[in-house]
Amino acid sequence: MTAGRIYVAGTCDTKGDELGYVRELIEADGVPACLVDVSTRQADAVRGVDVSASEVASHHPEGPQAVFTDDRGASVGAMAIAFRRFMTSRNDVAGVIGLGGSGGTTLVATALRALPIGMPKLIVSTVASGNVAPYVGPSDITMMYSVTDIAGLNRISRVILGNAAHAIAGMARQRMPPAIDGVAPRVEDKPAIGLSMFGVTTSCIGKLVDMLQPDYDCLVFHATGTGGESMEKLAESGLVTGLLDITTTEVCDLLVGGVFACTEDRFGAVARTGLPYVGSCGALDMVNFGGRDTVPAAFASRNLYVHNASVTLMRTTVEETVQIGRWIGERLNRCNGPVRFLLPEGGVSALDAPGQPFHDPEADAALFATLEATVEQTEHRRLIRLPHHINDAAFATAAASHFRAII
Repeated sequence: MTAGRIYVAGTCDTKGDELGYVRELIEADGVPACLVDVSTRQADAVRGVDVSASEVASHHPEGPQAVFTDDRGASVGAMAIAFRRFMTSRNDVAGVIGLGGSGGTTLVATALRALPIGMPKLIVSTVASGNVAPYVGPSDITMMYSVTDIAGLNRISRVILGNAAHAIAGMARQRMPPAIDGVAPRVEDKPAIGLSMFGVTTSCIGKLVDMLQPDYDCLVFHATGTGGESMEKLAESGLVTGLLDITTTEVCDLLVGGVFACTEDRFGAVARTGLPYVGSCGALDMVNFGGRDTVPAAFASRNLYVHNASVTLMRTTVEETVQIGRWIGERLNRCNGPVRFLLPEGGVSALDAPGQPFHDPEADAALFATLEATVEQTEHRRLIRLPHHINDAAFATAAASHFRAII
């Protein structure tokens, strides 16, 4: 028996038949379903809807009047806020499925990204064959391309929507851990921990995993912007018990303009949860771009390294590392749980070592000095200098030791 029910969401004023069809198929599979209207063009209840648009809109902080306006763009944005607050207030969610075009997908995805990792979530969308990163973000949303527009039930849409309905019902019936209450999964009774890695810090993370995996389920995240977001989302969902955030390179891309940027909320989950946290300066020597021809003209004379045909790296300058160090330090000051931030004096990446193209002791020294000047050290929040390169075995041993001490 499925615990809870599946929420079926979309704009019922334009897609009522399609949404009702999906609900019927889910219930035919033996799973309770609830049809939620997130229309913005009318406040009146639509026939057959379980939760009206007016009820959803009432969850907006400024009330329904903020949703039902003459400005369609503003209304969609406001309904997205209301629907997110509505969904996160439910305690009976077994899964969520949404249907929509670009606007409806954006609206529904906003709520789905706020739900815990592991909660079944699926969107059938006209935009699902393109770049879905803005909709999925760090979450585990499943995107299904609708093939035809979601504008009526026909020989194609019935099959696509039917597959989607049976898929979400199957996910809900055969729910994998974690449970809906967010309890962390166990692998051989080992608690899960998150580690951040980049190609140029792989050696370090490999050593850490070897040292820690006898006691921990090690979840490694690629520091490509969404990787850091995903790691922190797991932290906030209660699915990891600590973080070894060795590779904080996404901050470089945010501040300098690279393609693997984090958001302004990087380190936010650490501050909000107080999880045991060991961090470091992994790959803070580089900004990421695509192929060589994608590097902005303003950076043409900089120290560039072609990592492969799709990735070009740019060495951060003294001025940039000062900015990066200050930004990270200010966010570490918001973290009141146990924090250890390690400064690898021998270099912060495989490219930042004697004889390597990004070796720049002056830039590294500026980074470390700025962190020391910015971070307010306490009994629980400490910066620790280590006379090792980040990929040295001694650095990994020290990082593992500090992690074990605070967890």
